[in-house]
Amino acid sequence: MKTVMAIDPGSGKCGIAVLAMDGKVLHRQVAPSPCLPETVAELYKRFRPHAVLVGNGTGARRARECCLARIPADATVHVVDERYTSQEARKRYLLEHPPRGWRRILPAFLRVPEEPYDDYVAVILAERYLAQQSVSAT
Repeated sequence: MKTVMAIDPGSGKCGIAVLAMDGKVLHRQVAPSPCLPETVAELYKRFRPHAVLVGNGTGARRARECCLARIPADATVHVVDERYTSQEARKRYLLEHPPRGWRRILPAFLRVPEEPYDDYVAVILAERYLAQQSVSAT
């Protein structure tokens, strides 16, 4: 099965996701930035993605170098525009984790995710890449 791995780099933590070419999310996690090299190597070995995607925001250069050092030389690493992905990821997180109890009365713009959602950003980066690839193929 062909897959892509996407990384939302950050100074303290990184979102990582692996998606199948049909967009199905196979894996997603938030990892501390210092653990990124080991996490990338482990996920690359497990899923053998045909492309590794790195968001172009904070820590992008370091994350790209980390990927290049921990995956085979013939692997492809792409830098992907991550403009507005955090806002989109926040909305998606809140939709998938509806509020309970008294939080239900809060308007959506006042709700704050209870945990980091950088993995959702990575999913969106991968989805954007896959959408771009499908447009290019037609």
